[in-house]
Amino acid sequence: MRACMVSYSMYDSDNRVRRYAETLVKHGYRVDAVSLRREGQAVRNNIVNGVRVFRVQTRVKNEKGRFDYLAKLILFFWRSLFFLTREHMKEPYVLIHVHSVPDFEVFAAFFSKIMGSKVILDIHDIVPEFYASKFGASQDSLMFKSLVAMERISTAFADHVIASNHIWQKRLEGRSVAESKVTTILNYPDTQVFQPKGRDRDDGKFILLYPGTLTYHQGLDIAVRAFSLIKNKVPEAEFHIYGSGDQSAILKSLVAQLALEDRVFFKGSLAVERMVRVIENADLGIVPKRGNGFGNEAFSTKILEFMAMGVPVIIPNTEIDTFYFNENVAKFFRANDEKSLADAMLLLIEDSTVRETLVRNATEFVKEYTWNVNQHIYLDLVDSLLSSRNDRGAARVLQGTN
Repeated sequence: MRACMVSYSMYDSDNRVRRYAETLVKHGYRVDAVSLRREGQAVRNNIVNGVRVFRVQTRVKNEKGRFDYLAKLILFFWRSLFFLTREHMKEPYVLIHVHSVPDFEVFAAFFSKIMGSKVILDIHDIVPEFYASKFGASQDSLMFKSLVAMERISTAFADHVIASNHIWQKRLEGRSVAESKVTTILNYPDTQVFQPKGRDRDDGKFILLYPGTLTYHQGLDIAVRAFSLIKNKVPEAEFHIYGSGDQSAILKSLVAQLALEDRVFFKGSLAVERMVRVIENADLGIVPKRGNGFGNEAFSTKILEFMAMGVPVIIPNTEIDTFYFNENVAKFFRANDEKSLADAMLLLIEDSTVRETLVRNATEFVKEYTWNVNQHIYLDLVDSLLSSRNDRGAARVLQGTN
């Protein structure tokens, strides 16, 4: 049986999309993935851990405004629609798993759906709130209301909806989709990937690490300013930032303004396999999200990944983070408050006992928040959808379902 992942993201570094795709491969599916490619990336199409990856569009995160951003989304939509239609005519897909942003990308599966494919819409970031955060729009604006309408149409088209956290599931149920049609699946770390193998760094430095997108709601400017407040007290400390995003130039300018070029380093993006080793060799994880708007409700998988790799983590007291975590497993700081974050950084840099306690507690906590423990939620969902196609025998290719 054939399945396809569709995502407006870089497949190699998108752990969430890869985890779904590779799980289906392990359970007997032939899986394609339609994704983006980085500028200068030589390989357009190749096989990654059994998944055929088709990188149909180049993306540089340099959008100058909302229309530039939308134009790229629309181009990807047409390219993925063409790809899915062509491939389905060769040999049908039984399942198409579309990852949002944007919600309307789900209609790239239009032809496949009318020919019998089951379609999942996976809402990584809830789009109206994401747009409001990215472009400073009011929830009373026509655009915000239009995006809510698109959310309703898109979720109605899908056979099932996956929400990336429980707060957003409730939001979707309240305005767009029936409770029976939406399931929360967190971005759980796969312990076959996020598995400690032993640190190999012994350079006397203390490395603070942020791995992720460089966007406004992620609050990297807050973290840089916080680090500048303590830099003279901890000369052995460095702040390493991995990832890309529309705030990259602004953040580099801020680092230069604060004379931190020799202490704060931008490392670019890495494939998941390489990023795991970087995380394991860090001394302290930093998740500096803003506590208002979108950032207040966006779940950061980086937290669970740090925990899985035995790295203590500092997180903001946002609604979503206090919903899932407590002070026994992570060090909280007041969201949006660089002084509070600086104090938390200094405490954990200087006090190894606090770090060790957090790591010990988090290691136990994260055992219940891994993909290995929770993948059955997804596999059961897929099984249920395909069984409704009267493909009960085929659906049970899922060997080993928990």
